Amino acid sequence: QVQLVESGGGLVQAGGSLKLSCAASGSIFSINMMGWYRQAPGKQRELVAQITSNSIPTYADSVKGRFTISRDNAKNTVYLQMNSLKPEDTAIYYCNTVATTYSSRTYYSRYWGQGTQVTVSS
Repeated sequence: QVQLVESGGGLVQAGGSLKLSCAASGSIFSINMMGWYRQAPGKQRELVAQITSNSIPTYADSVKGRFTISRDNAKNTVYLQMNSLKPEDTAIYYCNTVATTYSSRTYYSRYWGQGTQVTVSS
């Protein structure tokens, strides 16, 4: 199994910055995609940003130019630097990865973290 532990959420004023981290651990054989999703109250979970194993990023239009995703493959960790935060960025942010394990080396599964709250005040 793969466990994801997020950190870095909190309360920040509009225009401020936060950096989220997510470390993957467990019986990991390989990690493909890593990413961040978010879910605001009353809304569906949406993709924020994701990054491939060779560090090619993709962003939601709403965060382009403000958020930067990166990863450290040696540490199985993905980061999300969030700048110029807006109240509409308020949500629970979930880390996500697609990985194989030593018990299933050719079958990719998707794993989720528990989520970390990001609140942006106006």
